[in-house]
Amino acid sequence: MASPAVVAQSKQSYILDKLHSLSGVIPIGVFLLEHFFENSYALVSPDKFNYVAGKLETIPWRVPVELLGIWLPILFHGLYGFYIWWKGSSNAIGHPWMSNWMYVLQRWTGIIAFFFIGWHVYMERFLTNGRSTYAGVANDLASPYSVAFYAIGVVAASFHLGNGLWNFACKWGIAISPRSQRAAAVFGALVAIIFTIVGLTIIAGFHYQWRPLDTYIQ
Repeated sequence: MASPAVVAQSKQSYILDKLHSLSGVIPIGVFLLEHFFENSYALVSPDKFNYVAGKLETIPWRVPVELLGIWLPILFHGLYGFYIWWKGSSNAIGHPWMSNWMYVLQRWTGIIAFFFIGWHVYMERFLTNGRSTYAGVANDLASPYSVAFYAIGVVAASFHLGNGLWNFACKWGIAISPRSQRAAAVFGALVAIIFTIVGLTIIAGFHYQWRPLDTYIQ
């Protein structure tokens, strides 16, 4: 029979695992969706992008909202993710099953995404004093090296979110049967692919001054 200390530690780990999974979807996943949607206006015109960015920069209680809804959840999700990565072990080489490789990819893309998001927030939120503009982002993405860096970050964040949705559905009892878990896996893969395509398109739009939606949205 397990001791009370072991039971308490197991219960604490269970709760933290649940919160870690939840924070990856709400609010971080929602924030990523909103962020991609906002930046998609760069594919319309610089004026549209600046207008939307300006509206978001003037929302009431901006700092508390960002602190509670973005920064702290990302910090918790990232740091606890590092703890899971440090405590866990991988046997993908000895047993190269899909689940083992997905475990490895989820951990490494999480590390890449954490540092990428932190760097991006620092560059576009703090160095600009919260006033990001089309010209500023386009200047940051003028270099091919910056494009490559952003592309790696976007792909990592997109994969991590998509696979994380499958983990979330399983951990929270949404996908219990093998059939529902396969459906959740397909949904997560579609999310990862769509986010990757949208993110890379936005990067290309800034880098090449390419605006394919300029006649689609007025």
